[in-house]
Amino acid sequence: MAEIERETMEYDVVIVGAGPAGLSAAIRLKQLDPERQVVVLEKGSEVGAHILSGAVLDPCGLDALIPDWKEKGAPLNTPVKDDNFYMLGEAGKIRIPNFPMPPLMNNHGNYIVSMGNVCRWMAEQAEELGVEIFPGMACSEIVYGDDGSVKGVVAGEFGKEADGSHGPNYEPGMELHGKYVFLSEGVRGSLSKEVIAKYDLSQGKEPQKFGLGMKEIWEIDPAKHKEGSVTHTMGWPLGSNAGGGSFIYHLENNQVYVGFVVHLNYRNPHLFPYMEFQRFKHHPMVAELLKGGKRVAYGARAISEGGFQSMPKMVAPGVALLGCSVGMVNVPRIKGNHNAMFSGKAAAEAAHAAIEGGRSGDELSEYEAEVRTGSIGEDLKKVRNVKPLWSKYGLLASLMLGGVDMWTNTLGFSLFGTLKHGKTDAEATEQASTHKPIDYPKPDGKLSFDRLTNVSFSMTNHEESQPAHLQLKDANIPMSVNMPKFAEPAQRYCPAGVYEVVDDKFVINFQNCVHCKTCDIKDPSQNINWVTPQGGDGPNYPNM
Repeated sequence: MAEIERETMEYDVVIVGAGPAGLSAAIRLKQLDPERQVVVLEKGSEVGAHILSGAVLDPCGLDALIPDWKEKGAPLNTPVKDDNFYMLGEAGKIRIPNFPMPPLMNNHGNYIVSMGNVCRWMAEQAEELGVEIFPGMACSEIVYGDDGSVKGVVAGEFGKEADGSHGPNYEPGMELHGKYVFLSEGVRGSLSKEVIAKYDLSQGKEPQKFGLGMKEIWEIDPAKHKEGSVTHTMGWPLGSNAGGGSFIYHLENNQVYVGFVVHLNYRNPHLFPYMEFQRFKHHPMVAELLKGGKRVAYGARAISEGGFQSMPKMVAPGVALLGCSVGMVNVPRIKGNHNAMFSGKAAAEAAHAAIEGGRSGDELSEYEAEVRTGSIGEDLKKVRNVKPLWSKYGLLASLMLGGVDMWTNTLGFSLFGTLKHGKTDAEATEQASTHKPIDYPKPDGKLSFDRLTNVSFSMTNHEESQPAHLQLKDANIPMSVNMPKFAEPAQRYCPAGVYEVVDDKFVINFQNCVHCKTCDIKDPSQNINWVTPQGGDGPNYPNM
């Protein structure tokens, strides 16, 4: 096949991903130099389309980036008024008091937000400064220079047929070149994964760990609504089967975010994370809250949970990894957006200084140093042992040991040093014969729902004539290895019903995909490769 000819566009900095990290970088670059040429490429149909994020936001990152965000109308409208922590049993609950918790767990001064709306607002601020933002422009390839550095990306390639050939409406896309390229794709981004592998950026680091976060937005009875209330739970229904827990956030307009996180290092391949979420909603505390309400949106996303010891090297020649492309979530706080903003700001400042000094295409080592020793590193160091303690000793022991470790880290030392994670989440999966299947109740259609019904509430859409963006490295492995060994767990770990076994055949319904990346992470044979689909395809989460 003849080499594809593409038009090129030159920028100072090319940013992949219009999440909080990428947009923060774009804003800071233009604050430092209004003449700087900056472009942001977003694979969603619009900024925020791929972010169903009901989050509690620590505004410290926004304070540093845009100090007058209140005057500028940032959509931080619901301050947290109260924190509730519960340990659940099947029919009851125990309140965990707030006073023994380390200060970092306090949500005073934080806000319940839609991160989709926050990113839409940040995009407006960026565009007012002159940043070019192109939504619906998935980045499918890295462009490398002759010296092996990252030179740019290919964006906007459309019109491929299902077999990968060029259809009648094929568009080759464009090459966007920059002095530096920032990858802020979120968790397990396809380009970030390529860069990490090519430059061996994870060498000497602990494996990254992940959780699967599933979320529904509900409109509930106004009499039950408590604007500003934040509730977290642990325990039932997961028990000893997996780590994880839930969150329930009351925002404005009688809406609540109901979310459930399952740590992906679970051992039993019969575990069905989505059905654990659906079962959770039948707990008396949750059922009573949701009774008479209606679900209005659904989505899912992998969460980076490895913390400080799992962050890969963040820079290579010409490229820097930002936010969740590195893994900057504070696991016990369930917060990472503030660190994503800090990382974007730090990367922008490093790139600005480098370009002013006549540099390009080299490693932004100043950015890496700032992340590890600055506010992000300080935030993540304090909680670095919570996840490995939970994985090793279970929920109850980790609550006590993790709490002690967070307290001592607040005082500047740790009794445990820095603990290791050990296995990847894929390696943690054990053979099906060593575990009992789990019987899950059928969804009732009122509080709990089947996957395909819920996927329809994500407004996800993929052009079915395009190549599947869920690629098997070996088409035989699902039925020859994963089925006999692991009862083919893809049927269960996917929260969108993408994978089925029908008549002894492995079927991929890629059009259902909500871009959570769980399959790329949890497949025990590491046989599934998630790549970006054509631009604009995927979820279209509501502007709520």
